[in-house]
Amino acid sequence: MDGKSSFVWRFPIAFQIIPLLFLFAIVWWFPESPRWLTKVGREEEARYILGRLRGESGNDLGKAEAEFQDIRNIAELERKTAKGQSYFSMLFGIGSGKLHTGRRVQLVVWLQIMQEWIGIAGVTIYAPKIFEIAGISAKNSQWISGLNDIFYMFSTLICVFTLDRIGRRYTLYWGSVGQGIAMFLAGGFSRIGINARAANDLAKADHYGNAAVAMVYIFTFVFGATWLTVPWLYPAEIFPLEVRAKGNAWGVVGWSIGNGWLTLLCPVMFAALGEKTLYIFAACNVITIPMVWALYPESNQRTLEEMNLLFASDSIWNWEAEKNFAILKAQNPELVQAAERGHSVVDPETGLPRRPSITSHNLDATALEVHHNEDSMISEKQTFKHS
Repeated sequence: MDGKSSFVWRFPIAFQIIPLLFLFAIVWWFPESPRWLTKVGREEEARYILGRLRGESGNDLGKAEAEFQDIRNIAELERKTAKGQSYFSMLFGIGSGKLHTGRRVQLVVWLQIMQEWIGIAGVTIYAPKIFEIAGISAKNSQWISGLNDIFYMFSTLICVFTLDRIGRRYTLYWGSVGQGIAMFLAGGFSRIGINARAANDLAKADHYGNAAVAMVYIFTFVFGATWLTVPWLYPAEIFPLEVRAKGNAWGVVGWSIGNGWLTLLCPVMFAALGEKTLYIFAACNVITIPMVWALYPESNQRTLEEMNLLFASDSIWNWEAEKNFAILKAQNPELVQAAERGHSVVDPETGLPRRPSITSHNLDATALEVHHNEDSMISEKQTFKHS
């Protein structure tokens, strides 16, 4: 096949229909989300599903009920503060109060934009062009690009084993470091290869051209194991239940902006800058490290209820949010009883509170007070009540 047949692009698109049909056939047997069931008033079903998931005997006794009470408490709060929010209101945080949905929207949008600008849009779409810059023939660049995509696919399996072990932030950190180094080296090796070819040193040009190809492979492999997953997972983990679907939609908006913007600019950049375009991608990887460190709270092993407390801080800085969260969690154990590894205020083995807390159906007003001076937070109060 000469690479010009329509089969080259028709088959990859058509092949994806097969797993979609399989998913469509089995999705009807999936249980509904307990949070969604609670949201629409089907609490008995929600409690039953939680019981099946968490267990109802032995060491598991109490886990399902504790998580169910968490969900009910926070669902009531979300109805008061997030109900009826439009996309416009979410973007600017209008009426969201301490839920700060506007901040969350900005975080997911810019995470998706940076996902594209760290280089994957350029590498995926313009891989043959990058390989040609590195000195690979047009014919070979086609199959090398296809092989790169295969490595890309298998690299996604790595995050299955690492994502929950090291968390979202550290996954992004090591991804940015690995991708940044790979892009810098890919650009440098390409330039050396171009200079060698201009000097008619074809052996040297081939060696450095192959090295540039290897760096692109490494970039794609690291991306598949890190940045491919987290920007899509993060929106589902940080938005309140009432606006969770819209929060995911805002993530898609960010991806569309980043991907569309870069796709249009890539041919211009490659034409004007050549291999130096890869340096821009590398620089974007460097930028993401302080960005994630300062602005993006860790969502790993935290419930949606805990994320609401985490975003209750009026500060955009992650360290302030974490400090505020620690105080709120200690003051309000009834809001974060759900058992989770390493972060819950309940015993992770039994699901029972570590200290006495309020778990009745009717929750009277609970003050969330945090004093703020040079060493502490601004005083803030929230009222949570089931009627």
